[in-house]
Amino acid sequence: MAHTVEKIGGTSMTRFGEILQNVIIGHRQPSELYNRIFIVSAYGGITNLLLENKKNGAPGVYGKFARDDDGWQDALEAVRSEMLRLNRTFTDLGLDLDAADKFVNERLDGIRDCLLDLKKLRTYGQFNMDGYLLPTREMLAAVGEAHSAHNSVLILKKHGINAIFVDLTGWMKKEQMTFDKAVRRGFEGIDISTSMPIVTGYVKYDEGIMTRFDRGYSEITFSKVAVVTGAREGIIHKEYHLCTADPKIIGEDKVKVIGHTNFDIADQLSDLDMEAIHSKAAKEMEYMNIPIRVKNAFDPDHPGTLISRDYVSPTPHVEMICGRKDVEAIEVMDPEMVGKVGYDYTLMKAMYDTRISYIAKTTNANTITIFVPQKNPRLEECLELLRESFPNAQIRTFDTAIVSVIGTNMSIPGFLSRAANALHTANINVQALVQSTRQVNMQFVVDREDFEKAQQALHKAFVEDLQK
Repeated sequence: MAHTVEKIGGTSMTRFGEILQNVIIGHRQPSELYNRIFIVSAYGGITNLLLENKKNGAPGVYGKFARDDDGWQDALEAVRSEMLRLNRTFTDLGLDLDAADKFVNERLDGIRDCLLDLKKLRTYGQFNMDGYLLPTREMLAAVGEAHSAHNSVLILKKHGINAIFVDLTGWMKKEQMTFDKAVRRGFEGIDISTSMPIVTGYVKYDEGIMTRFDRGYSEITFSKVAVVTGAREGIIHKEYHLCTADPKIIGEDKVKVIGHTNFDIADQLSDLDMEAIHSKAAKEMEYMNIPIRVKNAFDPDHPGTLISRDYVSPTPHVEMICGRKDVEAIEVMDPEMVGKVGYDYTLMKAMYDTRISYIAKTTNANTITIFVPQKNPRLEECLELLRESFPNAQIRTFDTAIVSVIGTNMSIPGFLSRAANALHTANINVQALVQSTRQVNMQFVVDREDFEKAQQALHKAFVEDLQK
């Protein structure tokens, strides 16, 4: 039987005892344990300490080192303390503490020595920080996944499983390889029919996985391993099901598991910063026709949701209500825009030059409004370019939110009328409406304070009421 490649996220890894029973061993017979490759993330919170806090931007080891803050050494010791503390939470699972602690200390001591050498280089004016900051970020990110993967192998061996530590982080290795070659090299000589590879979510390769994908790299690794090894299916184990809406907003009793959707819908979710699957990770698997299954790690008997290439719902319906709250609207109003060929080209060039990807765009005779992620650090730079390019335009920005209705087949008569009525009944003003001719999603731009209420109203109209 062909194998699967399965990814376990950081929060789930922190609950490894449950992962052991629900995902890795479960009710399987010894002969059923293999033909599975596991890609593991760093334990929850570790990458935040190593790099920077993903939510609030608070600097970790990298953040402090990059700005020449000597506090990076204390930050590194905080990482060590947390890693050693986490080791002790797994002793009841059979973790060999001596081996686990030795691994942590050796890696962190090596990183400390390397950073001290780099710090010394800073005293010489000929060395440019830009030349080594990205490799430093790569090195720091890698140790989180190495820690969790190494621990997992130690624990699994105690449970009689022939687990193999596949360390793709390139620790202390000088050779530079392509992404594909690095993965192929890591699996040389491994028989997955009789062993269980536990693979680091970080891969060292010539272009730099952090440089290209930043914090989404473990799903990129998941995809690459699935493609390179020719997996039958990829499985992502999360702390929740992929549901018709966020249970925290709608209520666990009102949402239902989607069950089946396609890669097109996965792209729509990614565009809204939903964590179903990284858009770039899904692409290679989509092209190779390898489906992805999203499962709840703590509901192991449920089949979850299968994301496949060609699925279209046989009956028109809405599959998901979701949205994004951290949205900034950039409104450019200019009487000179009317009939002027290429006006929006100049506008979009400012977006391109500042590396800002937009979520939605609306236009009329004299106004173009672009909706972008608010957290982009180059937003002010983009606005300045727009002001220089359009000196006579009125340019303003304002906070807003986008709520989206998504489905593989939404050819529902009166769909727009039903959506508008649901929002009207909830006393929600729609600032803008965006829908493409393919009709796989409809986006409503609303006041930020109406973000949750709008999702509740639309979910009731298109999911709950239709179940009665």
